Amino acid sequence: MTAVVHGNATGLTGVRVAEVPAPRPGPGEVVVAVRAAGLNHRDLFLVDGRGADDAPVVLGSDGAGVVAAAGPGAEVAPGTEVVVNPSLDWDEPGDVPEVPAILGVPTDGTFAEYVVVPAKNVAPKPAHLGWTEAAALPLAALTAYRALFTRGGLRPGEHVLLPGIGSGVATFALAMAKAAGATVSVTSRSPEKCRRALELGADRAIGSAEDWRGALGKPVDLVIDSVGSATFGRCLSVLRPGGRLVSLGATTGAAVTLSLREMFFRQISLLGTSMGSAREFGRMLDLVTEHRIRPVVHRTFPLEDGPRALAELASGDQFGKLVLTP
Repeated sequence: MTAVVHGNATGLTGVRVAEVPAPRPGPGEVVVAVRAAGLNHRDLFLVDGRGADDAPVVLGSDGAGVVAAAGPGAEVAPGTEVVVNPSLDWDEPGDVPEVPAILGVPTDGTFAEYVVVPAKNVAPKPAHLGWTEAAALPLAALTAYRALFTRGGLRPGEHVLLPGIGSGVATFALAMAKAAGATVSVTSRSPEKCRRALELGADRAIGSAEDWRGALGKPVDLVIDSVGSATFGRCLSVLRPGGRLVSLGATTGAAVTLSLREMFFRQISLLGTSMGSAREFGRMLDLVTEHRIRPVVHRTFPLEDGPRALAELASGDQFGKLVLTP
């Protein structure tokens, strides 16, 4: 089968399209014929961290497709249309693993014609979504759901701030927060991304260089931040007393300066999150189905253009998700 593989070099130079053996299902596993596979920044982080001596591996965490074969004990019928949950061995929200295990490195992932996964890690594809939209869901939508609801405790009527709109997680968080009855403000350096966010339902879109406090109009109850050091201080400054900041990434750096006095006097809650559990994956799909949420897909590429798609992801210019179609 054709697959996008990384090996024999560090970074994007090690990404190539190759022919590899098709997987076979073991006990409790299914093989999914991949109809589409979503890209994530995780893919870039992984290839940057792998060396020339690492064995080749199929990249990709997100996918949707049709069950092609089921191993002994797998209670999913061949022919079932499914979306893949990339969060492995994490069943309940409170049972947080030391390090979340995610499909795709060190196991073979979804950037291929077929992928093998535990049967418990597939769920019925939401009927209102096409293949490319369904493949855009898993990692980013699961991360956004846990950040907003499990960790952030979002309630209807609250004011949510999403710095750096345009990423897959941020666009999902915008749709989910609006579905939950929140007021949503976003920021971006790009006027075009601000415009797109307003079209998708954001209540305010603010330039990164603007005075956030003045432009927001009212204090923020909850910030969902993946930007990191470049925005951390400003995120804290716009929170109301008793507000919450959920951190799920650090694209501009992980080192921040924090005044403990400001935090405890204003009773700010700082919360971390990454990925999510199988229970939350099911709840996320229920929310997507109930509110007919449609992922924002920026562009699709044929599987053979996987290296080019990863290079475009690295540019950071996209609004929404990039998707491969075998």
